[in-house]
Amino acid sequence: MILIKNARVLGGDPVDLLVRDGVIAEVGTGLTAAGSTAIDAAGLIALPGLVDLHTHLREPGREDAETVESGTRSAALGGFTAVHAMANTSPVADTAGVVEQVWRLGQEAGHCDVRPVGAVTIGLAGERLAELGAMADSAAGVRVFSDDGKCVSDAVLMRRALEYVKAFDGVIAQHAQEPRLTEDAQMNEGSVSGRLGLTGWPAVAEEAIIARDCLLAAHVGSRLHVCHVSTAGSVEILRWAKSKGWNNITAEVTPHHLLLTDDLVETSPLGSYNPIYKVNPPLRTRDDVLALRDALADGTIDCVATDHAPHPVEDKEAEWAAAAMGMIGLETALSVVQEAMVDTGLLDWAGVADRMSARPARIGRLTGHGRPLAAGSAANITLYDPAPRTAVDPHGFASKSRNTPYEGMSLPGRVVATLLRGRPTVMEGKLV
Repeated sequence: MILIKNARVLGGDPVDLLVRDGVIAEVGTGLTAAGSTAIDAAGLIALPGLVDLHTHLREPGREDAETVESGTRSAALGGFTAVHAMANTSPVADTAGVVEQVWRLGQEAGHCDVRPVGAVTIGLAGERLAELGAMADSAAGVRVFSDDGKCVSDAVLMRRALEYVKAFDGVIAQHAQEPRLTEDAQMNEGSVSGRLGLTGWPAVAEEAIIARDCLLAAHVGSRLHVCHVSTAGSVEILRWAKSKGWNNITAEVTPHHLLLTDDLVETSPLGSYNPIYKVNPPLRTRDDVLALRDALADGTIDCVATDHAPHPVEDKEAEWAAAAMGMIGLETALSVVQEAMVDTGLLDWAGVADRMSARPARIGRLTGHGRPLAAGSAANITLYDPAPRTAVDPHGFASKSRNTPYEGMSLPGRVVATLLRGRPTVMEGKLV
């Protein structure tokens, strides 16, 4: 039994939360409970446990970069109580056997719930549908399917996938990237790529797929989720689709696309041509960043998802063209959202809870997560101190990888405690 004292639920007035048997038993002021463990939460924001729709845990196959154990430790330190593990592992998570393996590894680790994402196509090859029904019926209960890292570029195959998952209320999470328009692309197409002599990645490569898939999803009447939206044009397409009443379409934005811009490739204090900024989709312009922030604030973009993409040192510390794409983000996500959205006045803490817990849980069809911090809800709780400001030091991360673009950057806030169904996974900012 745990008694959390004087927490500011969603930034409101201080209240106490009594946690018993994995559930919030009572919420009020002046609560007492004999034999309980007290947590002094004065000055802390209480949020429902965060949910990430887009995490790369790399296991099986790339345990040199991350494991389910290390990745979920990182998630807990970031305030997450549930993550969705992407399918681009080795072997690919395209069968019931592989998704059940990942699910069981998550249960054994115990730091947060792990919900595997199933591949849309066999081997992510974009040619034949994977065992979608078998993965949905497996012990892992897969409901999100994605070839993330690759686009389901074939329109007929995408339509079939949307039709198939409709039978069990699944969702196709599309990595929107028209492959022919991005051959050998290295960074955002624009003035910076021109000056640096790097092959440009045009915004239209993302926008064309989003427009096509919104029309397909509306035609089929199935659920579409757009991964890592990165351009102002994509925002306008999504806004148009939602104005048509197509509420089966959802979208996410990453923390790094809310804060960082493509000029860092040229002007960063960490050095120009630094592959730490190489990511898919690429960092875009300041105008894109501002459009993404506005879209998250007004609900056009439904949620924040980290796209936590760990890589070993040798895969990132290479010349730009040879370096891997991706950034880690679980342990910095809430701080970046505070910096980009809360401290700018675009979201309050209730909005953060909605975009980082309630909506992603609803999209992923997760029960027990994303619920209000009220009596009767599962005690999935994040306690966050928004006051401190510290320089990011990746050497203190729980992740096996260090490829963060925020190294040395001053960011606000820190996760003080994370509770998974009433069991502390993090206390005083440290893993339990």
